[in-house]
Amino acid sequence: MLTDAQCRNAVCSPTSKRERLSDSGGLYLEVAPGGSRRWFWKYRHEGKEGRMALGSYPSISLTAARKARDTARLQKSTGINPVHARKVERLKASASAGDTFKAVALEWYDKQKPLWSDSHAERSLRQFERDLFPWLGGRRLAEIEPVELLATLRKVEERGAVETADRGLMLARQVWRYGVATGRVGRDITGDLKGALSPYRGKHFAAITEPVKLGELLRAIQAYKGGPIVRAALQLAPLLFQRPGELRGAAWAEVDLDAALWTIPAIRMKRGKDGKENGDPHLVPLSTQAVKVLRELYPLTGHSALVFPGERNHSRPISENSVRTALITMGYTPEIQTWHGFRATARTMLAERLDVDPLVIEAQLAHAVKDANGRAYNRTQYLAHRTKMMQRWADYLDRLREGKAAGKTTSKTLDDAST
Repeated sequence: MLTDAQCRNAVCSPTSKRERLSDSGGLYLEVAPGGSRRWFWKYRHEGKEGRMALGSYPSISLTAARKARDTARLQKSTGINPVHARKVERLKASASAGDTFKAVALEWYDKQKPLWSDSHAERSLRQFERDLFPWLGGRRLAEIEPVELLATLRKVEERGAVETADRGLMLARQVWRYGVATGRVGRDITGDLKGALSPYRGKHFAAITEPVKLGELLRAIQAYKGGPIVRAALQLAPLLFQRPGELRGAAWAEVDLDAALWTIPAIRMKRGKDGKENGDPHLVPLSTQAVKVLRELYPLTGHSALVFPGERNHSRPISENSVRTALITMGYTPEIQTWHGFRATARTMLAERLDVDPLVIEAQLAHAVKDANGRAYNRTQYLAHRTKMMQRWADYLDRLREGKAAGKTTSKTLDDAST
């Protein structure tokens, strides 16, 4: 076995590439011609010989080198490759200096933010800061118990925000998964909370899908005595079935009445950040009925950039509450029909009443779904089919308003009705 004196005085012959001074248990000191001295431990793992660097002498003393060897031997005896184990420890140490819930959450958030829309990024950060950081932010991720996370989320539930609590759990799950991937925590504890929170089944917008009742609503819209801008939005909502934010934010520059086409820029669509910045615009063919509504509105708002400018500030569109309030005044509360619900109305009745291909419907709804071959929809595809569908839909709505189309309606039925 080696002594400290031998280690201090060890030199390498000028004619040798290196000198090895053996200690015990596979430990040896390797001396280079330049004078550097390094500790190594030689071992066999799964029938193959390997060696593990333990540091330089005299920074690592003989005693310290023997302790490092013994630790590595203990790992090996339990089936662990000590070299791989040390690499993992180094990766964990280099991943990040912070291992608190807040540090890991913000690190994950910074990596996701470039992929998100600004509104989604702002909403997620606000929820972290309001609902999670005040109670968990300073705690080490690896020390947080499932019961602590549950208690934190139940504070959100107690204020009646079941959906917000559900989103909070989803955010926490992403943080724990990122923590596992980066070595800050051993496992994802959020799975332990399954069934512990009040179930949130998603938000469904009320929508009329029965022909007679829809006809009644269309007659109520026709008879609406409110302002002409809100009345036009009410008329177009079932005809175009786009999202409320997309319709009320429409600009005249997006609308080509002669070509009967509304082109919604990608930036205004409900998409991720990349889709907003690099995606294709969404094309909405305009039926003759929709063009008529817009031509009648143009003398009133054509001087503004917006199709539906607000009454007090023409640089901002009407609010979503304007149409919502109009529906309520006509007797259609949010439990019966919502503005957003016109999308579900169209989706259901186009398929069930007009036998329209679901691919065409989904493309018009701007849903990010795939066809049977796994290809994502190109939003400019099916334009000819969508143009025909939108006119059929508008003609069908006319017949419902007139009380003439309560049953299932085919293309031929509509053609016959128009002659």
